[in-house]
Amino acid sequence: MGDIARLAGVSPMTVSRVVNGDARVREATRERVEAIIRETGYVPDPAARILARAGGGRIGLLYANPSSAYLAELLSGALDGARSVGLLLLIEPSRPGAPDEEREAVQRLAAGGAQGVIVPPPLGESAATLDAIAQSGMKAVVLAAPALREGLISLRVDDQGAAHEMTRHLLGLGHRLVGFVEGHRDQSASADRRQGAQAAVDAVAGAKMWAEAGDFTYRSGFEAGQRLLARSPRPTAIFASNDDMAAGVLAAVHAAGLSTPGDISVAGFDDTYLAASVWPTLTTIRQPVAEMARSAAVILGRDGEAEGAVPHQFIARESTAPPHD
Repeated sequence: MGDIARLAGVSPMTVSRVVNGDARVREATRERVEAIIRETGYVPDPAARILARAGGGRIGLLYANPSSAYLAELLSGALDGARSVGLLLLIEPSRPGAPDEEREAVQRLAAGGAQGVIVPPPLGESAATLDAIAQSGMKAVVLAAPALREGLISLRVDDQGAAHEMTRHLLGLGHRLVGFVEGHRDQSASADRRQGAQAAVDAVAGAKMWAEAGDFTYRSGFEAGQRLLARSPRPTAIFASNDDMAAGVLAAVHAAGLSTPGDISVAGFDDTYLAASVWPTLTTIRQPVAEMARSAAVILGRDGEAEGAVPHQFIARESTAPPHD
């Protein structure tokens, strides 16, 4: 900015006013400064502009989710939301199940000046993380989990309702033996999705559901898929609690010499980029992870409140079809 000021024969404050659209600049001066900005290719550094403000503005994001597809959605949304309200986003890794490391991750964010923190699963249901946040005094928005502490804001879809809708879709296609791959049992979303799926099956005469445990990773989906396919009779449709596990189920189907959806229909949950990248593309439930993260950043930046319920959407793609006779 100082270089632009020297070339234009004005003060750095005048350049700042031009960049920020301040009306207190004569038109001739504005045109001269803007011409030099175009010639030099100067682009304001948003991070430097935020740090230059009195006190700055920072929020934090903890992450520990094993799904890289989920993390990509989470980061894109949080970055976009932070940018929209003029904040810097500080990112800290954490390790669920290691209380000391969880506390240290929160403490690093607080020491870095974060005034609020976005807490995605599974950390939103970790006592160590939530206690550390309470002690830090930071405001927090938890994603895909209930608000387990006073003062927390929760943004989540109706996991039971969404899983019920997906299972009802599979039953509506004619499937009567449905496999289900449950997520990590430390997360309430896992139990909610299983309950929703089971309720849909229980409402249809002659329908049955076999469940296998997973942990939201591709590998766990592959192994759970193998166990379900080894059952006799085997299910004609398998619903996995996230897209990573559903992709693992697809691999298990292919490894068994079977096809999807010809032999086995497969469905997922989340609608991350992975759902539209695998073959065949996944029928899934869209949990708007990026939009949730963006909303969380805006809530923290504007000190606002939010409703906890976030709408989900059923997405039909190529991986589900009626069963063979």
